[in-house]
Amino acid sequence: MPFPYVLLSAAVSLDGYLDDTGPDRLLLSSPADFDRVDEVRASCDAILIGAGTLRADNPRLLVNSAERRAARLAAGQPEFPLKVCVSATGDLDPDARFWHTGGEKVLYTTGEGAERATRAGVPADIVGLGDRLDWRDVLEHLHDVREVRRLMVEGGGTVHTQMLQQQLADELQLVLAPLFVGDPGAPRLFGPGGYQDGRLRLAESRRIEDVVLMRYEPTQPGGAGLAVPADRHWLALACELAALCPPSETAFSVGAVVVAADGTELARGHSREGGDPVAHAEEAALAKIDPADPRLPGATVYSSLEPCAHRASRPAPCARLILDAGVRRVVTAWREPDTFVTAADGSGLLAAHGVDVVVLPAYEESAKAPNLHLPG
Repeated sequence: MPFPYVLLSAAVSLDGYLDDTGPDRLLLSSPADFDRVDEVRASCDAILIGAGTLRADNPRLLVNSAERRAARLAAGQPEFPLKVCVSATGDLDPDARFWHTGGEKVLYTTGEGAERATRAGVPADIVGLGDRLDWRDVLEHLHDVREVRRLMVEGGGTVHTQMLQQQLADELQLVLAPLFVGDPGAPRLFGPGGYQDGRLRLAESRRIEDVVLMRYEPTQPGGAGLAVPADRHWLALACELAALCPPSETAFSVGAVVVAADGTELARGHSREGGDPVAHAEEAALAKIDPADPRLPGATVYSSLEPCAHRASRPAPCARLILDAGVRRVVTAWREPDTFVTAADGSGLLAAHGVDVVVLPAYEESAKAPNLHLPG
């Protein structure tokens, strides 16, 4: 199911607080970082906050730079990103600044909340999503109906916590401010509960005046039949590895990555790696892992092209190698065409043996790019 790219943005104190308990909002970012946030806002199709943040901070959530607004207009975009609020109850102040500044606004709530917000006169496109709010319903509606492809989430802590725990965030942009709050009654960024196992990937760290920006990406693969943002990151890497393959007129260029259930990369490989003219990507990656590694049964193989089911160059095709390794989940971008083998269907072979096969067609063009010289 297609969702927008979800970017979580927050600033915290050294002891992990979003704010203090004073009447005024605690300013954690530096002036230069506020400008960076403005730039990120301008790059997004929509900005989302929860009802708690709207009530506590009464934010405007604007793109402040006139130059950036002009650039959006020149690119055929609205001057301001869509402003989104999510509220389970719909109990919101219709006079809040959020509703009366910037461009279009949408409120996602329950059916009952929609009736309450309508009666109160909340000036927004009010969308009732049934008896309860489900983040996947919100993201699907934003993607399919509002055509949002890049979503910035600016709070609060409950929203960030739920997005991460439900594996819906593609990226976390966290700014660390050089001060302490120390008040147990103050709001923290993340609440208790189950998060991804293992470590996130640090994509960037940067000093901005006296604060530090850290960009993290999730690494934990999804479950059965469920694609999560980390799956997209790993499959994108597999497609990048395919571009490293020496070109061939008789074989595809493919990249593969094997990732443990906790998001640890076990191995990577690509076609014809190491000068072997008949090496396949999955074969090259799996060969680097001890067959007795206990992480293999819970691992995911990411391959830019579905693993082969028939092969003349080696005794075992890649689908069989995956089955023999005990792997039970495969994510791929592209079903094998009939260029060299008719009706190959490696995905079908894997599925017939209980492997969960996930196809993400959004990456098909990237997977095809190193193979455009081949016939068909």
